[in-house]
Amino acid sequence: MSAGVWTAPGRVNLIGEHTDYNDGLVMPFALPLAIEVSASPRTDGRLRLSSANAPGQSVELRIEDLAPGSGPGGWTDYPAGVVWALREAGHPVAGADLHFDSTLPTGAGLSSSAALEVVTGLALRDLHELDVNRTELALLCRRAENVYAGAPTGIMDQMASACCTEGHALLLDTRDLSGRQIPLDLAARGLALLVVDTRVTHAHSQGEYGERRAGCESAARLLGVPALRDLTPQDLPAALERLPTGLGPLVRHVVTENARVERSAERLLVGEPGELGPILTEGHASLRDDFRVSCPELDLVVESALAAGALGARMTGGGFGGSAIALVPGAQAGAVADAVVSAFGRASYRTPLVLEAVPSSGARRLS
Repeated sequence: MSAGVWTAPGRVNLIGEHTDYNDGLVMPFALPLAIEVSASPRTDGRLRLSSANAPGQSVELRIEDLAPGSGPGGWTDYPAGVVWALREAGHPVAGADLHFDSTLPTGAGLSSSAALEVVTGLALRDLHELDVNRTELALLCRRAENVYAGAPTGIMDQMASACCTEGHALLLDTRDLSGRQIPLDLAARGLALLVVDTRVTHAHSQGEYGERRAGCESAARLLGVPALRDLTPQDLPAALERLPTGLGPLVRHVVTENARVERSAERLLVGEPGELGPILTEGHASLRDDFRVSCPELDLVVESALAAGALGARMTGGGFGGSAIALVPGAQAGAVADAVVSAFGRASYRTPLVLEAVPSSGARRLS
């Protein structure tokens, strides 16, 4: 196929945090913010990577040399990892020139790494006419992130970027990758969802994210279940009695968070998105107190948004920085945003970036 331009979006996870690597339920939707790639095929076995966000810093790699730990590190590990994962799975990728541009902030908890992987994978699939469906592509992109880039993330971000549809959230079962598109038209109900980028950056490849995942896997082994997904809220009291003190809160979060995803989907399916508010706030408390992945800036977004009239708010993404979301009456969106910015000013934090999240299309070819 000829050269062209492809795009893949970032995502907001409405509810369902740190459940994807526990075989659980998540409900993300795609953002209008995205990463684009201008891609053209090569036949010389070389991969050239460049970015409008890093002018004059192009990297050229021999495809045959790609292996985990072999690259220069940084952002180029994500597209290089996708090439490696495709080839390792038996898909012929002869080479490409890839130039990226982005409206998606990095380190904001909006899945910029997954968008970078998915847009690379989709472009290479089309350029080399590979027989790879979107679910398979998402799985290969996750492998690139886990093994090549060394970030122990789950599958949600890649599936969201690849598979979300405009005007919907994706209710995804991360165990079997079955999904259902759930209508999410907040404006029709007089509501808006604000995303607040605290500008506190985070990196999934750093240790604390991996420690939480390892803790969940250890708890599942001790409880004799394949994954924490297999526990119900009714199982919790007995399970907590069997676990070391440090693992119990992790399990409690995962089990109750799966239940929150189910409750949220029910509210959306009956046309009551306003009732998500308390569920979001409950989820933040669980992430803050049980999973311990919040930070003062994320907590301040939630506190100041609620005080200004938000119906609910919570951190979104892996945590340790990044973004929070606030469900607000549409008429009060500006006032809530101003209140959050003012609260950050009083605390002498960096001014946050606030935008309204509108459920948008997943990855696709533009030209």
